[in-house]
Amino acid sequence: MAEKSGYNRPTNETRAEIAGSRERVSRDLRGLHYELDFSRKIRRSFREQTVSWIAAAAAVGALIAFAPMRKKKIYVDAKSGRKTKRKLVETGFVLGALKIGASLVRPVIVELVKNRLIGFAGRSRPAKKY
Repeated sequence: MAEKSGYNRPTNETRAEIAGSRERVSRDLRGLHYELDFSRKIRRSFREQTVSWIAAAAAVGALIAFAPMRKKKIYVDAKSGRKTKRKLVETGFVLGALKIGASLVRPVIVELVKNRLIGFAGRSRPAKKY
């Protein structure tokens, strides 16, 4: 048989059922909020197990600090080592020449900049009318 629709129930009974339903939903939501409040759980865990948290943090810090310290093996061919030394010497000569050239050109550049700045600063500007 088909169920009765419930239209014939008294309104007080329906209101009591609705109030109970609301109470269950609010209780479930409070429980869900409590379960999903991870910051509170972490704070409480830290208060109760401080030593464990500090030891874990120290272990993670040590792993991060010492992980990149492993040595990498680099294999160098004897012939390529000679080329590298020659390129290093050439680079040294080029850098030395650039330094000498820069020290010779520096006074010229300073004079040029000084003349340009003084030239712009020395111009007379018309007075503004207010």
